[in-house]
Formats: sequence, C-alpha cells, structure tokens
Amino acid sequence: MLNPFPQVDWIFPFCPSESNWSIDWTSMLGQFEWLRNLSGCPQNPDYHAEGDVLTHTKLVCEALVSLSSWQGLTKETRSIIFLAALLHDVAKPAYTKIDTDGHISSHGHVQNGAKMARRILWEMEVPFYFREMIVALVRQSSLPFYLLEKPDPQFSIIQASQTARLDWLAILSQADTLGRKCKDQKDLLDKIELFSEFSKEQQCFGFPKEFPSAHSRFFYFQKGGGNPNHHAYNDTCLEVVLMCGLPASGKDNWIKNNLATWPVVSLDEIRRELKTPPHKNQGEVIRESKERARGFLREKKSFVWNATNTLRLRRSQLISLFSGYQARIRIVYLETNPTSLLKRNHKRDETVPKKVIEKMLDNLEIPDLTEAHQVEWIIT
Repeated sequence: MLNPFPQVDWIFPFCPSESNWSIDWTSMLGQFEWLRNLSGCPQNPDYHAEGDVLTHTKLVCEALVSLSSWQGLTKETRSIIFLAALLHDVAKPAYTKIDTDGHISSHGHVQNGAKMARRILWEMEVPFYFREMIVALVRQSSLPFYLLEKPDPQFSIIQASQTARLDWLAILSQADTLGRKCKDQKDLLDKIELFSEFSKEQQCFGFPKEFPSAHSRFFYFQKGGGNPNHHAYNDTCLEVVLMCGLPASGKDNWIKNNLATWPVVSLDEIRRELKTPPHKNQGEVIRESKERARGFLREKKSFVWNATNTLRLRRSQLISLFSGYQARIRIVYLETNPTSLLKRNHKRDETVPKKVIEKMLDNLEIPDLTEAHQVEWIIT
C-alpha cells in the first residue's frame, strides 16, 4: 500500500471540518463540472429510489459527514474519504443504459470511475499518495457488498488491502448505504459488518496483509491465491527493472542516473533502429524487444525494460515472461505534474502528440505491490 501520510500538507478545501460540518454544495457545483454532470442521470429505483446520481452523491456525503467514525479521523484522512464519496459514482453518466423495457443499469462504472477519478485528481494536482488512496477507495467501493459472491473472497480482500485501507472503505460503504433508499438497506449494512470482520480475520483491516517475504507476496498474487502465509522458496537469480510512466516522465534520465551500467531493452531505440514510426504496427518492435530480453534472461543477466508500460495487462505479460526465467521484478514508476510533463514532451526530439498522452492518461493504471517484488514510485 502507498504511504497515506507522506510529508505533504494537503487537505481538500471543500471538506467539512470541526469548525463547521456543513457541506458547501453551491461552491463545489460551481467549480466541478464532473459533479454537475451527475445531475439528471437516472438510477435503478429498485436500488436507488432516492433519485438521480447527484441526489445520491449528496446524500452519501451528508451521511458520511454525520458519522462519528469519520469525524474522529485526521483532517487528511477525512479529505481522502470525502473525495472518494464525491467521486464514487463519477462514471455513471457515461455508463448508464436504459433498456427498451425501461431497466436501468450502469455496468462498468466502478472500474472506469476509478480511472476517471485519477484523471480528475491529477488535473486538480492532488498529491500522488492522497490521489491514489482516493482512487483505490473508488475502485474497491463495491467490494463490501459483493465480497461473498467472489470466487475466492480471501484472495479478493487480501488483494484489495494492498492498495486500499479497508477500514476507510468500510466507512465509505456505510455512507454509501445510508445515502440511498432501497429495500435491502439493512442487508447491505450487515454485509459491510461481515466485510469488516472478515478483513480483521485476514489481518488486513487498516493495513495491508503482510506476507512472509516479498517473494511470497509475488508468488501469491502470480499464482492467484493459495495460502497467504506460505513462505515461498526464493529461486530468483537476476533482476529485471520494468520502467513505467507516461512519455516525458523522466524514465531515460532515471536509468542514466541510477542504472547507467545496466543493459537496457528500449522500445524507442529499437523503433529507431527498425525505422518503425510509433503510429505504425509495432509487432516487429515487440518481437525484437522480447528476443533481446530473452537473451539477457538466458544469460541470467539483470537488465532494464524501458517503455511506458502504463497498462496493467501489458506489464502482466512481460512480468510473466521475466518471472519464467526466475527473475526478480522491480517496477519503477515515474510521474511529474501536468505542466512539467507537457513542457518536457515539447522539448523532446520525438514529441508525442498531446492527444496520445491524453488517451494514455485516461487509461493509466498505476503499478502496485500485487504485481512485483518491489515497486518504486518516483514523483517529481
């Protein structure tokens, strides 16, 4: 889990405080278009008889602010959970569908809402660690309600604990339940209680589940479950550093300053060698990159894989390849603020079109400790 309390002085300016627990909806609606967009978006009356998404969001936030469990937290933590409540249904307008029979659904709004929340918070320049804690709460916001429907509830809850504070998630879910009108409200509150008790049993309520070693954690998530207390034998014999970050985030400079003597498999370099523009089919570039990587892997020689790698699926495919050769995986993610990123990109010899960066940002998936032996987040 990311450190939720770095040495950064930040609170959400609209978050209610001890001096006044009231919510300034007029100011927030005037400032945030994404909040105004919730107005008029219908919801299934079987689960949300209170009205549209904005009405629900308001009721959720009002319920949250009234909870003693929320009021007793630090101002930083209150800001995190309050923003998560504001954003937990931010994608519903884009993903709500009304069938010909009038049935209303919004499949996909949770996971896509997490991506939208990250983009919104990135543009608000919310500090990285606070932002990612909020995004994790949005991404896991439905887990307490559907935990028992998961194929492996233990795995699901342990996985969630690596990125989200489950005690904060329980508070958010309670407010989400109290902020709706539905027939099964008591059942939902019971599910939250069960979720909390199960999290405590798994020793991950308020902190990430600890593993006997980094390799044991890696083995557990790569295998997709099993005994989380199993001390996996560490047979790694080389290290692969997997770079990750948007174009112009500083990956090349980081390698130069930290791993200058290591061999590097660079997709940009291979594109230049093969004279393959980035907008053309990258099949040959990927094949050549993987073949060079296999050469180092066969030699048991540590190396760097340098590319954007902003999608989890792409990282997963590479990690599967590397770990098959007994490699220890270290992900290094780099990020800078929006203004600096665009300035750096403009100065590059090969500028990446702004539209491409925008699309990558919309789909950005920050690496976490369920993917590798070690993850470093370098934020400038």
